[in-house]
Amino acid sequence: MAADALKTPTDLKTNATKTVAEALNGILADTFALYLKTKNFHWHVSGPHFRDYHLMLDEQAAEIFAGTDDIAERVRKIGKTTLRSIGDIARHQTIKDNDADFVAPDDMLSELRDDNLALVVALREAKDIADEAKDNATSAVIDDWTDQAERRAWFLFEAGRKG
Repeated sequence: MAADALKTPTDLKTNATKTVAEALNGILADTFALYLKTKNFHWHVSGPHFRDYHLMLDEQAAEIFAGTDDIAERVRKIGKTTLRSIGDIARHQTIKDNDADFVAPDDMLSELRDDNLALVVALREAKDIADEAKDNATSAVIDDWTDQAERRAWFLFEAGRKG
């Protein structure tokens, strides 16, 4: 089957959809990277705040993972293709993995907070791209994704505050 078979009809210009899709695929890769890092920290958190952090990270991971389908479907709705594999994610992600054997709980929260804020920056850039392309639907859902990432960063910041 030819690649043209996957082109969903859209009234948006081809160059505009290409730019929007590239931005969204980068966000999708970072969302998967953030999901896996959040689950990693959820599985490996320890210490006196174990229960609170463990539950919060699980809630955040579920929210992050739930967003992946919406991001990928936006790319498809504008007639482009999205990520296909772990390797594809690795080629597009900017959020760094953390493969350390041990990460202190406060460092986990701080790293995830910073990663969520980096995602917010990418989302704001993608919103500008969507607005320039007159892709109102993408622009609108980016607002929700931005709010979710900001909320996660806020919770991580507050949970990590000292006394």
